[in-house]
Amino acid sequence: MNKFIPQKTEKEVISIRIDTNVLKRLDQIASKKSISRNQLINQSIQFALDHIEDTE
Repeated sequence: MNKFIPQKTEKEVISIRIDTNVLKRLDQIASKKSISRNQLINQSIQFALDHIEDTE
């Protein structure tokens, strides 16, 4: 069995502007999934970064 090793990840507080309709949708999804808005935004950003097409 793998061991669970708690780790502190570095985070930074930022401020962004989000379209009102996008924010409403984020809140609806977060509520349905029982996660925070912050968690949903972070996971969505990570997914996008992991799947972005390199165009160099």
